[in-house]
Amino acid sequence: MAALTGEFSWFCCGNGWGPCGTTGTGACGTCHSGNLQHAWTNASDACFAITRPDKCGINIARRTCGHRHTTTNRCNGAAVATTIADCGPQTDLWCGERSCCGSVCEHSRVIDLTPAAYSRIANLSTGLRPCVVT
Repeated sequence: MAALTGEFSWFCCGNGWGPCGTTGTGACGTCHSGNLQHAWTNASDACFAITRPDKCGINIARRTCGHRHTTTNRCNGAAVATTIADCGPQTDLWCGERSCCGSVCEHSRVIDLTPAAYSRIANLSTGLRPCVVT
């Protein structure tokens, strides 16, 4: 897969952890906020029909439950490896949204990390950060 640039955010799933209460276990049935996992916008036909990254001009490869990606925070160079455990983010709701750190900016959400994964590469209070996903 070619590198994908955009924004990363975080979401809650599974058992309560950190800022999260107990929630569902995601589209794959394995998602837990305390695990190094993520949501992917093209995990299935049904997922893609909801998230529609193509409406933002983003071409995201189909990857299914358990596929491993590495997300690198473009603000500090920190990276985390995670596996797909859910469908998301709903990219089409955030077309053109922009997050920056200094002169480094990206637009449109392309990946949601669990709080455990996000906190490995950014402070949860930042909410959004520019990234590269491989």
